[in-house]
Amino acid sequence: MQLKGKKVAVLVEDLYQELEVWYPLLRLKEAGAEALTVGKETGKTYTSKVGYPVVADKAFSEVSAADFDAVVMPGGYAPDILRRYPEVLKLVRDMDAAGKVVAAICHAGWVLCSAGILKGRRATCFFAIKDDLVNAGAQYVDEEVVVDANLITSRMPADLPAFCREIIRALAAGPQPVRQPAAPAGSGG
Repeated sequence: MQLKGKKVAVLVEDLYQELEVWYPLLRLKEAGAEALTVGKETGKTYTSKVGYPVVADKAFSEVSAADFDAVVMPGGYAPDILRRYPEVLKLVRDMDAAGKVVAAICHAGWVLCSAGILKGRRATCFFAIKDDLVNAGAQYVDEEVVVDANLITSRMPADLPAFCREIIRALAAGPQPVRQPAAPAGSGG
């Protein structure tokens, strides 16, 4: 199994886009990773935009970046809730700072904006939040999957095969060198 020994957090919250949780969750398990759903409360059932349930294996307060090799964030309306949890933003920042895989699809770009990790990075998202990514300092690219070191982003459910392919590739390769923050404009750096 290609990803044996790898551990992945798939973040969950109400109103998630069902394919963007279940496709990566099952695909990563199929590749041998231990993929866990992580939500506000352990054991709580979260429902998708159409009512499809998922139960959180762990709570945000019970996990840290040291526990995982990757974090995957789905779209839907869930990211607008996820971005309000300080524990989620800390997890995303810490995963990024460690060079671990940070993967966001569709509206999950909102979490990346709130975590403050997009400045000077290439990324994509659902077109409706393109301005949010750009205003957070990202270079928006309209492609099915964009990889910028450890950051992997995609636009919509139709991009899930490419999104998961790149997550699996990155996990198999291991952590990336720790990213240096972009120099402020006009700093000469």
